[in-house]
Amino acid sequence: MSRLRTLSDPDRLSALDPRYAHARPALGLGANDPPPRILLLYGSLRERSFSRLAVEEAARLLQFFGAETRIFDPSDLPLPDQHAGDDHPAVHELRELSMWSEGQVWCSPERHGQISGVMKTQIDHLPLEMGGMRPTQGRTLAVMQVSGGSQSFNAVNTLRLLGRWMRMVTIPNQSSVAMAYKEFDEDGRMKPSAYYDRIVDVMEELVRFTILLRPHAGQLVDRYSERKAAGVPANPATDLSAIAVGRGATPVQQV
Repeated sequence: MSRLRTLSDPDRLSALDPRYAHARPALGLGANDPPPRILLLYGSLRERSFSRLAVEEAARLLQFFGAETRIFDPSDLPLPDQHAGDDHPAVHELRELSMWSEGQVWCSPERHGQISGVMKTQIDHLPLEMGGMRPTQGRTLAVMQVSGGSQSFNAVNTLRLLGRWMRMVTIPNQSSVAMAYKEFDEDGRMKPSAYYDRIVDVMEELVRFTILLRPHAGQLVDRYSERKAAGVPANPATDLSAIAVGRGATPVQQV
């Protein structure tokens, strides 16, 4: 059983004006091949979930920008500690998808001024370290929220805090869609609006940051405390900071 959602009409971007869209926004920032791998999470199990609909619009845009996307369906995800050792197929799949990703999109509805329990449960199932592997550290992150009322930033502020806690590189831009029930048509597609344009901006920026940081992913999670705990000394031959200031290098003879 796969918990990946199938994206309907992935090539139909009716709200996007192609005259102003860059098909490859990260061109010149780094290698675009292979396509950046983006995992998208949403925070509501309603049949007409606006956080899911917003994530689907984001996924279509990311694919247009040259990324590979996967949307996780949390319908049968248990609560943390509900199963001994979190041994549940949905937990395993979520963690595998996070390991697969280079960047992520988190979109939550705002409930009682905060992110939803469904959203927090998914994040709580992602450990900082797992058998020497890191499901979130060093990955890029874009945060979004949908609201039933006026525009708010409570949910994205919390998601941003969680992204920092998970040691992710959260991009500067973000999206907050107010009165979301007005922003989607009967088919669940987002109408042209300033809110849609902001999602375009956010996904464009996410692709750029992901490509920009791709060559440095390993170095971004290389930490003194972990090297010390593992008893792995720094290697002067590969330590870029040492090379830059000439530590350990052969002195240049004066002539």
